[in-house]
Amino acid sequence: MPELPEVEVCKRGIEPHVLNQIVSDVIVRNANMRWPITPTISEICSEKIISVNRRAKYLLLETSRGILMLHLGMSGTIRVIDKDTQVTKHDHFDLVLENGLALRLNDPRRFGSVLWITEDINEHPLIIKLGPEPLSSDFTDDCLYEKSRKKTVPIKTFLMNNHIVVGVGNIYANESLFKAGIDPRKQAGKVSKKRYIELTTHIKQTLAHAIEQGGTTLKDFTQSDGKPGYFAQELLVYGRGGMPCFVCKEKLKEIKQAGRATVFCPTCQKK
Repeated sequence: MPELPEVEVCKRGIEPHVLNQIVSDVIVRNANMRWPITPTISEICSEKIISVNRRAKYLLLETSRGILMLHLGMSGTIRVIDKDTQVTKHDHFDLVLENGLALRLNDPRRFGSVLWITEDINEHPLIIKLGPEPLSSDFTDDCLYEKSRKKTVPIKTFLMNNHIVVGVGNIYANESLFKAGIDPRKQAGKVSKKRYIELTTHIKQTLAHAIEQGGTTLKDFTQSDGKPGYFAQELLVYGRGGMPCFVCKEKLKEIKQAGRATVFCPTCQKK
């Protein structure tokens, strides 16, 4: 699944091609996405895209009339292509621009979404309850520590709650907890302030570095230009269960938490 760095890389990749461009057409080949693509999507035609932003894993293409909100779901990709490029399987949606290019959404599992929002985006049900962006000044160790008090859920589960902080998905939670020396099974409310200071720093650094590397390619993710991300080559624990820890050589342990793979070092991340 594309996580925050992958979506940010996608945002940066498409922005130069769509910013200040006029939408000439929308092509909906399959409206049955996670939420149906409604006929109101055609209202974006003839509108200029005045900004390209990201909130959590949502891409936001703003016009004076409304915002096109895109989500890649589990395996979706967005490509900047020539508008006449041959259609392939699972190409469900095109946003066609007057410059002859198009944004094409390909989504084999159809868990992605294409929504046309005309109300205040910050009041939208999918946005209003989201926590702070992890690379923003709103995300601090004080914020994380205070939210964790009296929480009995494992720290990894806590980090992956988008009401606490957005975008710290499974890969980056694994990596950040390892770097901070925190056992992912430990209750969030029992992690010390000192550890939260370290953890916040590692979350920010890990996500920023992943963006610089173009994201993490595991199964489905590629950048908007089709090139793979390279952060997977630098993963310290995720996907390495049973392999030796790079620091102490102890065998990394892999467990399931909330249905997701958790990999950690029993020595470096003592509970």
